[in-house]
Amino acid sequence: MRTFRKRAPRTLALTGAAAAAALLLAACGDDEPMNGMDHGGTSASSSASAPSSAAPSASGSFNDADVMFAQMMIPHHQQALEMAKLADGRAEDADIKKIVAAVEQAQDPEIQKMKAWLKGWGKPESAGAGHSMAGMMSEQDMKDLAAVQGKDFDRKFAELMIAHHEGAVEMAKEEQKNGRNAEAKTLAGEVVRAQEAEIAELRKILDRL
Repeated sequence: MRTFRKRAPRTLALTGAAAAAALLLAACGDDEPMNGMDHGGTSASSSASAPSSAAPSASGSFNDADVMFAQMMIPHHQQALEMAKLADGRAEDADIKKIVAAVEQAQDPEIQKMKAWLKGWGKPESAGAGHSMAGMMSEQDMKDLAAVQGKDFDRKFAELMIAHHEGAVEMAKEEQKNGRNAEAKTLAGEVVRAQEAEIAELRKILDRL
């Protein structure tokens, strides 16, 4: 009995050590094939990262209407951001400032998304000469906006941004009607929803200015 009591812990200890060693070898064995196999390791990591990388590239089929929507909406959004920047130090009305913040928050990420789509589609960012965009401000419009302050700026900004947004909504509705890519059509729907709401708000602001 004494011998059994003394040897049992040793036997258990050895058994535990062997099990731990076996687990360690198994772990090492699992790692080596993963590291040595390009398809195993690479595809697993690629699969994990696929949703985030695929989302901005507008996966799925597309047509000329999708391409034109992105190519024209990018500079359209860029001009809206230029108009919003002019509000810094010029805008006075709190609600105008809220619209400015909303434009900046929404449109820059949308620009980056559309640029990624065009890159993924193998298309240039610019539609080239000869394509007119509804609601775009002239160079003189931008100069006139930059030349005013306070309530005069607020009023001018509201007037110009209403026209600008109406142009964007028109282009977005064309994409909803004629586009094929699901992600591009979804973005077009978001543009319609957000900018129609801002148009309504800007008209209310104009009524009280």
